[in-house]
Amino acid sequence: MIDSVKKGSALARVASPPKAPSSSEDEKFLRFQLGTEGKALLPLNIIYQVMRVPGSEILPVPQMPICVLGIYNWRGEMLWLVDIGQLVGFPTWWEPSAGKGGVGGDLMTIAIHVNDRSLGLVVPQINDIELHDSQQMQVPSMGLFAPEVMPYLQGYLITENSEVLMVLNGEAIAQAPLWQMHKINGEL
Repeated sequence: MIDSVKKGSALARVASPPKAPSSSEDEKFLRFQLGTEGKALLPLNIIYQVMRVPGSEILPVPQMPICVLGIYNWRGEMLWLVDIGQLVGFPTWWEPSAGKGGVGGDLMTIAIHVNDRSLGLVVPQINDIELHDSQQMQVPSMGLFAPEVMPYLQGYLITENSEVLMVLNGEAIAQAPLWQMHKINGEL
């Protein structure tokens, strides 16, 4: 579903064709890895683009939490890049570049747009676009997921193969406390 092209360029413009009428509440989600262990979904309607970002083009920002990799010049605008797995409590999977304080290699990035804010969510792997019945989404409860992920969960789905897929809440990510603590000139 996601076409890859040259290194460093956009992989795909994620567009959602009109839905066919259905009796269930089917919704399209992008499935990706969180860290090396977790599997997560984001609703396709908040995703603007999926791209490969060269680590050498990420500008680190001092005094930011380690989950914030820095800023990237995306279409002439500053796009803040955050390791979404680390934000929600998963260990870091990317490698720092030698002696530069930045990131080495290319990073898969999901550009989302929520509440007039664009963010780049860096993930180790993007799997596919999937259709799920949103009525099957279950409400997360304490004890089932780590406390760090709970504020960012919209719910979870269990697949036919008994896989648990976390459905992340884009609005909660865009309004994470780290953005409130580190506002720059009133904007982020």
